Amino acid sequence: MTPAQTVLTFIDRINAHDVEGLCALMSADHRFTDSVGHSFHGREGMQTAWTGYFAWFPDYQIIVEDLLEQGNLVLVTGQASGTYTVQGKLAPENYWEAPAAWKARVEDGHLTHWQVYADNHPVREIMKKYETQEDD
Repeated sequence: MTPAQTVLTFIDRINAHDVEGLCALMSADHRFTDSVGHSFHGREGMQTAWTGYFAWFPDYQIIVEDLLEQGNLVLVTGQASGTYTVQGKLAPENYWEAPAAWKARVEDGHLTHWQVYADNHPVREIMKKYETQEDD
């Protein structure tokens, strides 16, 4: 597989919420960088992180609009969307959609780095609303 094909397969696994499939495409020393610049290292930790993310956003999806590949670097632009679940319910007011970009590095068919670029302020505001309610 080319690096671009590997990244598209990775996105397919994200859209299918297939954590095992995601992990199979990650290098053992995989690094994930979120939209605020926090980095997380290691495939095992990412297994837990993706499982938790899909529990928060059980309908999370990425729509690819453009993809650029140069060597082992792949850049993707598109849309991300999902609904923050509260007590197992997907309320329409908790749905969000945002333009986003992703940068991936691929070595030997495995992602060594996956970085997200997105304005997640609306998502954080939705989550914050429920954290405040739980504290009351």
